[in-house]
Amino acid sequence: MATLRHWVQAARPLAQANLAAPLLLGQAFAYYATGRFDFRVLLALALWGVLDQLFIVFANDVADREHDEGGEAKTLFSGGSGVLPEGKLTASALLRGAFAAYALLGVLSLVLAAWRTPWAIAFWGAAGGLLWAYSFPPLRLSYRGGGELLQGVGVGVVLPLLGFAAQAGDLDAYPFPTLAATGLLALAGNVATALPDHAADRRADKRTWPVQMGRVRAAWACLGVTLAAIYLAIATSPARESRGALAFAVLPLLVALALDVRRRRHVLGFVFAQGLATQALWLGWAALLVWF
Repeated sequence: MATLRHWVQAARPLAQANLAAPLLLGQAFAYYATGRFDFRVLLALALWGVLDQLFIVFANDVADREHDEGGEAKTLFSGGSGVLPEGKLTASALLRGAFAAYALLGVLSLVLAAWRTPWAIAFWGAAGGLLWAYSFPPLRLSYRGGGELLQGVGVGVVLPLLGFAAQAGDLDAYPFPTLAATGLLALAGNVATALPDHAADRRADKRTWPVQMGRVRAAWACLGVTLAAIYLAIATSPARESRGALAFAVLPLLVALALDVRRRRHVLGFVFAQGLATQALWLGWAALLVWF
C-alpha cells in the first residue's frame, strides 16, 4: 500500500532547487527593472514550481520505467525516484498524480493570468509541451537526442520569464540577452545529471551527451558550457556594478576539474560540484540584483 513516504520519495524534493532558483532569478530581474516586489506573487510562484516539479518527476518516472528497472542504481541526481522498480507505487498511480499536478498547475496559471499576467497561461502550456516532447512519443527527445536543449528552454528560459512576468505584469523590460546565460546553464545541468547514468543510457540507446561523446568528453563539455554561461551572465547582467562578483560561481568548478570522472564515485562529486556552481550563479545573481 502506498504511503506518504513513498509519494515524497517519488516527488524527489531535491529537484525543487532546479525550478525554484530560475523562478527567483526572474523575479529579481523584475525587482531590478521596476523597484517593486509582491511577496504574494513569490508564494504563488513557489507553489507553481512545486506543482511543476511533481508533474515532471511523476511523468518522467512513468516514461522511463523500463529504463530505470534495468539501469544502474539510482543516485541523488539521476536514475529516477525508484518507486516503480521498488514496487512502492504503480505506474497508473504516478500517471494520475502527474495529471493532477498539471491540472492544479493550470488552475494556478489561470489565477496568475487574471491577477498578474496573461503570460502565465502560455508558460503553463509550454511546461506541458516541453515535457511531452522530452519524455513521450512521438518525439521523446530525451532518448532520440536533443533533451538537453529542451531542458535549457524549459528551465533556463520559461521559468525566468514566468518569474519576471508575474512580478512585473509583462515582459517589456526583461533583459533578454541574459537568456543565453540561463539557457546554457540549464542545458549544462542536464548533461551533468546524465553522467552517472552513462552505462545504463548506452544500453537503452538513449542518445545523451555522455552516450554520444563518452563520459569524460561529456564532462569536459559540461564544464565548458557552464563556464560559457557564467561568462555570458557577467557580460549581460543588467546590474553592471555586480558583474564582476558573478565570477565567484567558477569556484566550485575548480573542484570538478580535479575529479576523474572515469570513476563512478568521482562522477557523483563532479555532478555535485557542477550543481553547486549552477546554484551559486542562479541565487548569487538574484541576490546581487536585489542588493544593487
